[in-house]
Order: sequence, then structure tokens, then C-alpha cells
Amino acid sequence: MGEKSVQKRSYIVEKARLVFQEKGYLTVTMKDIVEACDISRGGLYLYFDNLQDLFLEVLKSESEEADDVFMPAISESMSSADILGLFLQEQKKELLKKKGSLSRAIFEYNFQNKVPPKQNALRKQFDMAVKVIEKLIIGGVKEGDFICDDPRGTARNMMYVIEGLRISSQTIGITEETVNREILFLMKGIMNE
Repeated sequence: MGEKSVQKRSYIVEKARLVFQEKGYLTVTMKDIVEACDISRGGLYLYFDNLQDLFLEVLKSESEEADDVFMPAISESMSSADILGLFLQEQKKELLKKKGSLSRAIFEYNFQNKVPPKQNALRKQFDMAVKVIEKLIIGGVKEGDFICDDPRGTARNMMYVIEGLRISSQTIGITEETVNREILFLMKGIMNE
């Protein structure tokens, strides 16, 4: 694929992201993407065979961008506790985002499609976050900042709380105070005081 084609594909993915953020997944059509990109239907189909392929590319792009935001913020002088705190603050920002979130679209996509566990982007993201948190907890225990007998179980519980907050943010709404209270509760459970 030439440079111009790569740029066009990236442009389509970015415009599609905006459409999915606004409308979710269930109501979006290829026509919506064509209109957002101001290209022909045939032009869109040159890059993506269907809406599902396009949405999965949006998710892939979103995942890469999240890594690009979080990883540079980590310095070698930071403790595991500091990095976990940074991770939780990034989650908080995402939870409180009123616009620009793909959460609704991701939930709708997963409810509509029977995605095998090995291909499920939500499952992969969840499992990856659990592994990262587990490593941070283990590091925090070694550094003397945390006390934890079951780092993996604690990491899973943290992610279940975060995912519960994510669902609440999309359905009943949550306040910053609520998110702060839950994050503080998570951290108090492992802090060595």
C-alpha cells in the first residue's frame, strides 16, 4: 500500500471513530462513514469490506493511541505505586469523558456479535490490564509500598471495578466524586501503611 493509500486509510479510520463515538455501533451504516469522509461508497470499499472490519480497525487504532499516551508518562524513577496511580488516573479520565468515548460502541458491538474469546477486543484489553496491574502490585510489594497476598486476584478485582464504573458512566452516569471514592478504595486495599 502506497503512502497516499495509507494516509487515506488512516483518514477513514479517524472519521469512522468520530461517527462511532457519536452514534455507537448499532445505528452506524457504511453510508454514515461515506458521508463523514466525503468519499464515494466504492472509495470506502477499496479500504474496508464491511462495517465490522472498519470498527475493528478503529479499536486497534484506539488501543495503540492509549499505549502512546500512557507509556511516555512513565519514567524509570517512578515506583510501582506511582505507575499504578497514573494508570488509575488515566482510567478516571476515560470514565469521565462525556464525548469522545468509544465505550458505547464497543459494548454494542460485543452484545451484537458473538465474538470468540481469543478475538474479543474487550477481553484482550481486560486481560492485558490485569497483567499490567498484577506486575505493578508485585513490584509494589517488593518495594514495600503494597501488601497483597493475591496480586492476580486483586488486579482482576480492580479491573472489575473499573469496568463496572465504565458501564455506569454509559448508562446511569457517574460523578468525579464517585470515581475518586472507588479508586481510593482500591488503593487503600493494598497500601502498606
